[in-house]
Amino acid sequence: MSQNIYDNQAFFDGYAQLPRSQFGLEAAPEWKSIQAMLPDLSGKRVIDLGCGYGWFCRSARNAGATEVLGIDLSEKMLARARELTDDSGISYQLGDLEQVALPSQAFDLVYSSLTLHYLPDLAPLLGAIYQTLQPGGWLVFTTEHPIYTCAVRQGWLTDSEGQRSWAVNNYQNEGRRVSNWLADGVIKYHRTLGTTLNALIAAGFVLRHVDEWGPSAEQITATPALAEEAERPMMMLISAQR
Repeated sequence: MSQNIYDNQAFFDGYAQLPRSQFGLEAAPEWKSIQAMLPDLSGKRVIDLGCGYGWFCRSARNAGATEVLGIDLSEKMLARARELTDDSGISYQLGDLEQVALPSQAFDLVYSSLTLHYLPDLAPLLGAIYQTLQPGGWLVFTTEHPIYTCAVRQGWLTDSEGQRSWAVNNYQNEGRRVSNWLADGVIKYHRTLGTTLNALIAAGFVLRHVDEWGPSAEQITATPALAEEAERPMMMLISAQR
């Protein structure tokens, strides 16, 4: 079973303070880029894997989706999602993505945001996603970038002139990483860019777009703290089609 860090009270309380937790998708700087990758959702059936507070579930309904299912491992996240949702077209379900069973050809879009790096192996889930999509259906997801996840000790290094650089090491050494973000002992899994893309291809997907996301100049002007995100990619945005 996957680590259920979001039900850790310290982690959950820290996560609740993030802008994207308080203000939703518009507070996530990568959201505009994700929107550009999404298909038309009018009349579509959508599933959000690792739905958290349900922000995308509600957004998909506002964009015309007929029904949306959100799945998450955390009881605390699902409780918050249900508090924020008043829509019979949205349902939430407790589930572990390592062993989730999904109905055949039931959805037009599978979406997942910053969740897949918690899984030790992508192949079983990608297989489940492929068979639950209608032919021509879409998978759009974000995950932490391998440049961000690779170092055993993630963090910035500062040289004698004050120039900061992100530590990149152990890149080819895939597998478990432990970080202390919001709480101690958060388990994630590092895999190379090639491993992720080839897993999608092996599952039968056709890649449509890969974005090694970074903030725009306008975003940095509006939010100067985003400047460091232009120094190294923290996440990847990927779309693929069955």
